[in-house]
Amino acid sequence: MKYSKRVKLKYVADYIQRGDAPTYVESNGVPVINQACVQASGVDQLKIKLHDPADIDRITSWLQQNDILINSTGTGTLGRVAHVREEPNLPMFADGHVTIIRDSARRFVPRYLFYVLSVQQEQITVECAEGATNQIELSRHRLGNKYIDWPSIESQQQLVTRLDQVTDNLNNLISEKRRLILLLGQKRHALIASAITRGLNPNAPHRDSGIPWLGRIPAHWKIERAKWLFVERDIRSDSGDEELLSVSHLTGVTSRAEKNVNMFMAESMEGYKRCEAGDLVINTLWAWMGAMGVARQSGIVSPAYNVYQPLPVLDPEYVDLLVRTPRFAEEITRYSKGVWSSRLRLYPEGLYEAWLPVPPKKEQQAIAAYIQEETKKIDNFAQATKRTIALLQERRSALISAAVTGQLMIGAETTEAAAA
Repeated sequence: MKYSKRVKLKYVADYIQRGDAPTYVESNGVPVINQACVQASGVDQLKIKLHDPADIDRITSWLQQNDILINSTGTGTLGRVAHVREEPNLPMFADGHVTIIRDSARRFVPRYLFYVLSVQQEQITVECAEGATNQIELSRHRLGNKYIDWPSIESQQQLVTRLDQVTDNLNNLISEKRRLILLLGQKRHALIASAITRGLNPNAPHRDSGIPWLGRIPAHWKIERAKWLFVERDIRSDSGDEELLSVSHLTGVTSRAEKNVNMFMAESMEGYKRCEAGDLVINTLWAWMGAMGVARQSGIVSPAYNVYQPLPVLDPEYVDLLVRTPRFAEEITRYSKGVWSSRLRLYPEGLYEAWLPVPPKKEQQAIAAYIQEETKKIDNFAQATKRTIALLQERRSALISAAVTGQLMIGAETTEAAAA
């Protein structure tokens, strides 16, 4: 394709503005597009958050059909672009991490601009970003001064028509793969929850546990209060030189050195709590989110955490699986203290109120081994699916890049090959 001219973006787009800062609510709110929603395949509806309807008068960044959205912040997502192809079925707006690009005068084909910007994410990050390393964001001024190759409207529309045929097929494949990953995650959670609370023998006699969150359990299992199963360990480090461990709702208890964390760290870790391999560690502030787990190694944790030594009747691997189930997190939230859900804290007296299933120890070990084997299969499948998604995304980017730079003329043969 031969380009007739190169123009600055601000001369063809009459609206280049950042979104508004939202006031989030959990339900019955106004949809907000955040940086997680901005995907090459379009706006990810599953990532939408909600804004307080009572604080709506100040909002100005309402989305319209054919708006181009570009992430203005975020490591790895900076410069990522989405196209609002259809009129939003509900009023929604962009938050302050997203920039809206709009052409009210219809001086260009919006989807052409989407394709051009989508293959220039790295270039946009270099040319249009400003700020400190950890606070880098797109400059609206620099973005507006970015030069864009600009063919005629007719040429833009021809390219868009051909590229849409190819990329829509690829986007559908990517969406199917992403749905598969979600289903695998659901299957993983269901498998763990079933084995932890129902055992491995579906034909074993069951009884009502009398505990709402547990329901029916194998008849030979015991039910014990946590205060009869754990002893709080509050031994402090003299030097603070031991391995520092952290607790997350995603990964359980892991070494802090394994994580890429930019949070503040104390100059000295003297007085931090010591824990041993097999201890249950709970992030007191984030227990309601499931931030707890069993340590696989000895080390130290924040003084704000609580450390518990399980009695010999418990297998540590079984305990780790049990406490990291969503149902258990919901249960112990009942015993947490705080005014708001996001400020709840789980203290020892709260944990000790919870009731836990206690299978025979050999059965606990068998359950843990079974879950480890089965979840490994699911995780391997999920990883393979993620690699397939990455390859499809690379293929899509390569086709778009070649097309918008005139290196590839897309016709029926290319469309059929891409869909294969």
